Amino acid sequence: MNDAATPDLPSRDCLLCPRLVTFREAQRARFPDWFNAPVPSFGPDSAELLIVGLAPGLRGANRTGRPFTGDYAGDLLYRSLQKFGFAAGDYAAHAQDGLVLRRARITNAVRCVPPQNRPEPAEIRACGRFLATEIARLPRLRAILALGAIAHNAALAVKGLRRAAYPFSHGAMHELPEGLVLADSYHCSRLNTNTGKLTVAMFEAVIAAIAARFPG
Repeated sequence: MNDAATPDLPSRDCLLCPRLVTFREAQRARFPDWFNAPVPSFGPDSAELLIVGLAPGLRGANRTGRPFTGDYAGDLLYRSLQKFGFAAGDYAAHAQDGLVLRRARITNAVRCVPPQNRPEPAEIRACGRFLATEIARLPRLRAILALGAIAHNAALAVKGLRRAAYPFSHGAMHELPEGLVLADSYHCSRLNTNTGKLTVAMFEAVIAAIAARFPG
């Protein structure tokens, strides 16, 4: 595998973001059994829904190698996807649990774990090339679900669209050019649910609205 990223996908040792490289190397030294690399997307290429998160969690996807796997955000996300027919099988919080996605695919705006779970603007821009590839490679894509404002803005950026024309708002569904829909939700993090910014009912309502708009 190449040490540098390709135009299509980040390599395991992607060098685009020096701060993230330094943090990744520190985690590899500290936790050699963890995934500790840019986390690949999860789900079929036939997906009609692309879910975009912020970045891998340190003890979640960065540890397990699958988006939203191994932390609370994944518990809520995958449970909700199962409830509305976008996932099947058992979610056991590890990449070999047998869970499968139906009509959906999951990725992150930033593929590498950032310190304090806070990617910097330059890192979001650098990783935008990979988000653009994700969107372009899904021939049946009908909707993008952005989990949080950063994911929302990253999706608009790769489509060349102005933020002012499509402001982030929980529960919003923005009609984008060429028929694509951008749906918004607060991120399903433990912080948001613990503070009451996002409830299970609020999150499920977003997933339900997408399922109703694009029935299988």
